[in-house]
Amino acid sequence: MRTISMREALREALFEEMERDPLMWMLGEDIQDPMGGSYKITLGLSTKFGTRRVRNSPISEAAIVGAGVGAAITGTRPVVEIMYMDFLEIAMDQLVSQAAKIRYMSGGQVSVPLVVRCQGGPGRSAAAQHSQQLEAWFAHVPGLKVVMPATPAEGKALLKASIRDDNPVVFFEANSLYNARGPVPDPDQDEAIPLGVADIKREGKDITIVAWSGMVPEALRAADQLETSDGVHAEVVDLRTVSPWDKKTVLASFKKTGAMVVAQKAVRQAGLGAEIAATVYEEALDYVDVEIARVGAKFAPTPFAPELERYVVPGVDDIVNAVRTTMERGRRVVAASL
Repeated sequence: MRTISMREALREALFEEMERDPLMWMLGEDIQDPMGGSYKITLGLSTKFGTRRVRNSPISEAAIVGAGVGAAITGTRPVVEIMYMDFLEIAMDQLVSQAAKIRYMSGGQVSVPLVVRCQGGPGRSAAAQHSQQLEAWFAHVPGLKVVMPATPAEGKALLKASIRDDNPVVFFEANSLYNARGPVPDPDQDEAIPLGVADIKREGKDITIVAWSGMVPEALRAADQLETSDGVHAEVVDLRTVSPWDKKTVLASFKKTGAMVVAQKAVRQAGLGAEIAATVYEEALDYVDVEIARVGAKFAPTPFAPELERYVVPGVDDIVNAVRTTMERGRRVVAASL
């Protein structure tokens, strides 16, 4: 084990997969050296593997994703980079109507082993057009897998698994986590976490907090604070893959604790939190003693000003308050039944 950053872990995954599979190649804006992509994830790749396998693209997200779809159909394994999650809007036809549908429409005769890497999310004062958290859009599309790692080890292992998958994968990286450091297995330990499998980041008995990507560190800090100040032992579930998401792990945790808060950086309205809460109500109704709480951003564009951004986007305090409110309602329900 070594301690490295999320940025280094993702870069390592790309290096190792390029060495492992000669059919893997990359396309994106300024991904060649010396630029190395918008956040330096691809730095060194073009020097090592050449500019035929690590290709700079025009400034056209539709062209980048479209070229990736076509190349994947012909049997290669492209990894394309879109600078910001927000810019995938421009490539929605190629991704949603083409990449996600071709395997189904061909009766399984044609696969699209494409990975679309992009970063984004709030927290860096990048304002309304560069801070959106849009994973719910893509989780709504049959045929796409959506992956959102929260730690360097997960980033590396999940990116490897995504590249090896025969289906199109949208791989969202939280820019707020690029400098986060954590233990990662040595390069000779070739690990790939299966897609669609959640991880329990913290064991607990009183309430379940479900989170993903940049909200996982916030959930863990909230759980530590709740244990210290309130004596509440929260279990933190990191989804890791948001489509397909791991219902089995989430339901098992909820059945153990009997209470739940779902925390997301994205706007609360019509978010994944609602889907998770609805699923728990449908499949574990007998275990529901108090309503499931959702934490999400306010229904507003992400502001540029740091103070306003912190007001709109949820954090540790919002999770703590949601847990306290849920636990108090649960106590009132118990008291009323006595």
